[in-house]
Amino acid sequence: MTGALLAFSATAVGVRGLSRAFSVFEILAMRNALGVAILLALVLVKPRLRHELKPRRIKTHLVRNVLHFLGTDGWAYCIAVLPLATAFALEFTAPAWVALLAIPLLKERLTRPRLVAIVAGFTGVLIILRPGVETFQPASALMLVVAFVFALVAIVTKRLTLTESTFSIVFMMNVIQLPLNLIWVDGAFWQKIELVHAWPIAGVSLGGLLSHYCLTNAYRYGDASMVMPLDFLRIPLIAIVGWRLYGEALDPYVFVGSACIIAGLFYSLRREARTT
Repeated sequence: MTGALLAFSATAVGVRGLSRAFSVFEILAMRNALGVAILLALVLVKPRLRHELKPRRIKTHLVRNVLHFLGTDGWAYCIAVLPLATAFALEFTAPAWVALLAIPLLKERLTRPRLVAIVAGFTGVLIILRPGVETFQPASALMLVVAFVFALVAIVTKRLTLTESTFSIVFMMNVIQLPLNLIWVDGAFWQKIELVHAWPIAGVSLGGLLSHYCLTNAYRYGDASMVMPLDFLRIPLIAIVGWRLYGEALDPYVFVGSACIIAGLFYSLRREARTT
């Protein structure tokens, strides 16, 4: 999850850097195309990965990636137009949905330590946002919808880890979502790529691959309702990134809310460790 936190932040910075020159669909098409190329290159280096290119549960992959396509395109749009800390804070309503959906769909237990982490996380998000009329602009409302979609993706991903390898899940994500994004772009958009775009493209492509590799393995080795609250640590991290790179104000409420989130998280982790 630590790797996922850093990789997601790099992806957000890459999206922000490319958003002035490219549409959301163009940015994500580049990410998917480079993702497929990198993963196929890994197959050439490690031929043993070749059998993992054929998924066992193609229908589940399709469901996951249609949902993820919708969520990711909405997420990329919100990252481009909202302050980074605000966008990430709104996204972090997803763990509550994961915890609730994991009960009927994954047969997981909602233990008291996990409930504390979720309640503390929501409390922290409310402190950060201080909900008011100005908060719920269209992009903010869209990010709340994205959070619910990502919760569904998390549940489906957990199911896939029972039979599919991490490599297969990440490979199918890029293979399925590449044509979905290309439908909405002009084929000549590649001509707009310049040298100045190299670092943002690298952030989007490598960050996208590493974030999902790390996140999928986190779901493989931990319960979904415990893994997701760890993602709350992205809020203070992205607030500092937004301040340093884009001059976004360091809102003290972001750090107060983050302290609440982290306190609940560490309490939950310590209690979970004692019971395992």
